[in-house]
This record gives sequence, C-alpha cells and structure tokens, in this order.
Amino acid sequence: MSNDSEADTEDVEEEAEEATADEETESGLQEGDVVKLAYTARTVEDGQLVDTTDEEVAADDGIDTEEQEFGPRTIVLGENHIFPDVEEDIYGKEVGDEGSVTIAAADAFGEYDEEEVRTISKDKIPEDDRYPGAHVDVDGQHGHVETIIGGRARVDFNHPLAGEDVEYDYEVVEEVTDREEKAQGIIQMMLDMELDLWFETDTVEEEQPVESDEDDEGEPEFETVEVEKDTLYIEATPQLTMNQQWMMGKQQIAQQLTQLLDVDRIIVQEELGGGMGMGMGGMMGGMGGAGGADIEEALEDADVDADEIVDEIEGAEE
Repeated sequence: MSNDSEADTEDVEEEAEEATADEETESGLQEGDVVKLAYTARTVEDGQLVDTTDEEVAADDGIDTEEQEFGPRTIVLGENHIFPDVEEDIYGKEVGDEGSVTIAAADAFGEYDEEEVRTISKDKIPEDDRYPGAHVDVDGQHGHVETIIGGRARVDFNHPLAGEDVEYDYEVVEEVTDREEKAQGIIQMMLDMELDLWFETDTVEEEQPVESDEDDEGEPEFETVEVEKDTLYIEATPQLTMNQQWMMGKQQIAQQLTQLLDVDRIIVQEELGGGMGMGMGGMMGGMGGAGGADIEEALEDADVDADEIVDEIEGAEE
C-alpha cells in the first residue's frame, strides 16, 4: 500500500510540475505578438557583420549609414520575419529582456555546396560585370564571379554567407499593441516604406442567401442586408505604385495584413489631385459636346496638331 501511495504522490507532483512548466511557457511573449527588436548578427568564425539595427555598429564596420534607416525593427513572432531559432528564444520573454542565439549554418544561410560553383559561358554575363567579385544574375540565380578565362566564367551561386554559423544578439525593446502603429510597422518591414493609413468601421450592403425549407429545390433567394466591415485604409503613393514587391505580390501582402491585423478588408485609395484628374475630366466633357474650342485648347496644351489628327483619320477611312 505504501508503495502505491508513493507512486501516486510522485504522479501528482509530476503533473503539477508539468502544469507549472506549461504556464511558464505560455507567459510572456508568444506567437502572433508584434514587437520591436534591436539586434546585431555576426558570423561566429570571423565576426563579419550580417545585419544590425544599430547605426553606430554599422558605421564602425564601414557601412554607409546614409543609404538606409536604422532603429528597432517591427516583427510578428511566428511569421518567420527572423530566424526561427531566435523566435523560439524570444517566446516567454518580456519587454527589456535580452538574448544571444547561435544559429547553425544549415539554419542560417545554408551549408556551402561545391556543386553550386559552376563554369558557364561568359556571354551569359553582362559585359560590365565580367570581372572577379562581380555580383551577377544568371538564369534566375544570383552569384558572384570567381574567375574569367577565355570565353568561360567560374561563378559561385552559393549565398555569400553559406557555411557560416551566425551569432544573433537581440533586445526586446517594445511590444506593439496600437493597431495603426502595428500596421505601419508591418508595412515598413514588408515594403520598406511608411504610408498614410487608418482604420474605420464601415457599414456596407451585402447579398446574403435567405434560409429556406430543406425540401425547397427552387432557385436560392437572396436578401440585401447591412453589415459592418472593419477596414484598413491605405493611401496609395507613387512610391507604393512603383514598389516592385507591391506590384508583384499585392494580393499576398494584403492577405497577410488582413490576417495579422484581424480586419475584414483592406482598401487602397489613390488620390488623383492637381491638374491630372481635372484635366482628363475636362477633356472628356469637351469631347462629349461642350464645343470645339475646348478640344482645340486641350490639344494645344498637349502639343498635338489637330490638322495632323484629321489627316490621319481621313487617310485611314480611304
């Protein structure tokens, strides 16, 4: 009996310890939290600077600090915005906590692969980049030129930091809870730009199916109802319109923002101000029947010869 009692006591103690451990794991920062992180990452072997948020550190390493902005970066934990090993170390931490994580080469920039050093025709390399050390893009792969002999070039397609273990020192500077600040930080991280944005709750009309009897096999009926939509508005700018990441993946970016910010929809607004919008409207009105003088003035402003246009039209009809 005594042995059974001791075993039961041990089981209870183990369960209590596990429960306590689970509570400790769930406390502090967790997946989905948005934080501002200050960090410096260097290679373990020779201390080469990989990345930093500290302007002084960058300047000391000879980085041109005028070409980029420095300061704590906003990240969403669990979204692979930083190395997973670093995320795991942050879980459970509090604002103000610091940490240091060594990331193995395989989990950082990959192991060095000798087969990724290949000999290609130098004609695949732009003429201005045909020298040792040049960074080139060949058949969709980025690499750097090692040597060029005759008509052949030796190119290393490994990541420049492949094979390097990385030491990552960080500090949790702040937890971001304000929605607009959170949205701004995520957009800054994704697109490297700051945009005007705001949240609104809009009432919109939607068509929704009307519930009917299960035996009813007729056409489904719909009714118009008013629903509230939590909306993130983003003011479009020329910089956003021309941003390559935005142009290539705006749908994916919008989907990520919708999930991370827990909104129903995202509306990107473009303001056509100045003479552009009004000018186009005026020209359309004139062509609709406001008079030939408006058309002639518009053509003169655009430096277009009306007689030449008439001649081209008549020539096309013949």
